[in-house]
Amino acid sequence: MGAADSADYGLLSPAWAGTPAADLTGDRQLLQALLDVELEWVRVLASAGLADPEAPAAVAAVSDASRYDAASLAERAQGGGNPVIPLLADLRAQARAQSPKAAAAIHRGATSQDIMDTALMLMARRALDTILADADRAVAALGDLARRHAATLCVARTLTQHSLPSTFGLRAAQWLHGVGAAAQGLRAAAAELPLQWGGASGTMAALSLAAGSAAGNGAPVTAFSLSASLAQGLGLAEPVAPWQTNRLPVTALGAALQDFTAAAGKMANDVLLLSRPEIGEVSEPRAAGRGGSSAMPQKQNPVLSVLIRSAALAAPGYGLQLNAAAAAADDERPSGSWHVEWQALRSLLRLAGGAAAKLAELAEGLQVSTDALARNLETAGPLVVSEKIMAVAAPLLDDGVPGRGKEIIAGAVARSLSSGEPFEHLLRSAVPTDLLSDAELRNLLNPASYLGEAAAIIERITTAYPGKPSA
Repeated sequence: MGAADSADYGLLSPAWAGTPAADLTGDRQLLQALLDVELEWVRVLASAGLADPEAPAAVAAVSDASRYDAASLAERAQGGGNPVIPLLADLRAQARAQSPKAAAAIHRGATSQDIMDTALMLMARRALDTILADADRAVAALGDLARRHAATLCVARTLTQHSLPSTFGLRAAQWLHGVGAAAQGLRAAAAELPLQWGGASGTMAALSLAAGSAAGNGAPVTAFSLSASLAQGLGLAEPVAPWQTNRLPVTALGAALQDFTAAAGKMANDVLLLSRPEIGEVSEPRAAGRGGSSAMPQKQNPVLSVLIRSAALAAPGYGLQLNAAAAAADDERPSGSWHVEWQALRSLLRLAGGAAAKLAELAEGLQVSTDALARNLETAGPLVVSEKIMAVAAPLLDDGVPGRGKEIIAGAVARSLSSGEPFEHLLRSAVPTDLLSDAELRNLLNPASYLGEAAAIIERITTAYPGKPSA
C-alpha cells in the first residue's frame, strides 16, 4: 500500500473533512510544528551564545515540512515509539549539509517528549485560531437571531411535551448562552497552552548544564530563562515547571473542546427536532448539493445539524481517552498513556473545528417560520398557561378551604383534555365574573402575558456574548 493509500482524507469523518481545522491538524502540519519547535530552540540557543550565530539560518533552510517524507517518518517512528526520533535524524542530516555546527545545535538539551508535547500545543493553538473565528461568527449570528425574535411567540417544550409560552428569541439566546460560554472556554484554553521543556526526565539537567556554559556572556542564562525565551518565541504560555507526567494541560484543552462540541450539539439537536415537517418551525440554509436524497428527491435533509450532532456524540470518547491516559501516567515519562493522547487530541481539534464551521453556517442562515411557531402555539391551546391559571385563578376559588381551587381548576383541565370541550368555557363556568372579569380572563389566557423575564434574559445573554462578526 502506497503513502497516498494511508492518508486520512476524512472519507469516514464528514463532520470535519475539508475544514480548515482538518488542514491545520494533518500530518504535514504536525510535522511542520515539530520542525518549528526545533528551529525556535536553535534560535534561543544562538541568542544565548550557546550555538553558532549562523545555525538558525542554516536550520531554517531545512525546516520546511515538504522536505520530509511523512510516510517514511511514520513507519520509522515504530523504532523509538514517536516520530521525533526519525525526524531528528533527517533534520540533522539535511542541516549538516548546510553547516556542521548547525546540526550540532539541533535538539541540544531537549528530549523527544519536549518536542512532541510542545508541537502538539503549537498545532492546537493554530487550529484554535480558526475554530474560534467560526465560533465567534456563530455567537454573533445567534445574538442577532435572539434579538430579532425576542417578541416572536412560541411554545416551549419540556420532556418533549408542550409546557409554557416562550419566545423563539429566548430559545436562540439559550443556544447562544451555551456556545458563547464554550467559546470563552476555548479562548481561555488557547491562551494557556503551555510549553513543555524538561529534558530526559523532567529535571532540565542537560539544559542547566548548557546554560552554565554561557556564564559570563552577558545577562545570566539559566535553564528557566532559556525555556521562557522558547515559550515566548513560539507564542505559548510559560509553565510553572515541566509537566511531562502532569497531563492536565492536555485534559484541560480536551475538556474545552468537548464543551464546545456539546454546546453546538445542543443547538443541532433542537434544529433536528424543530425542522421535522410536522413541526416545521425552522429549516437549515440551503446550499447546492447538500441535503438531498438520491432515492427521495422531495427530501431536504438537515445535514449541517446531523454532522454537528455526530461531532458532539463522538467527542466525549476522545475526551475519555485523554482523562484515562492522564490517570494512567507513570514514572517520569508515561509509557503508552502518553502515546494514546496524540490521536485523541487531534481528533477533538478536528471535531470541534468541523462543528464550529458548520455551526457558523447554520446560525447565520437558519430560517425561522413564524407561521409554524404561531400554529404550534395555538395547537397547545390555553392549557399552555395552566401554571399561571393555577397561581391566579385557583386561590379565588378556595372559599376558605386551601387547595379547593386547585382541585376545581384541575378538574376543568382534565375534562377539557378528555372531552375536547374548550377549556376557556370550562374556566369561565368555574370562576364567577365577580371574581374574574371577562377582560381579566382573556388576559389570563393570553400566552403573551406569561413570558416572565424572557426579554430581560435575552438581553442579559446577548450582552454577555456579543461575538465578533467576520469582516
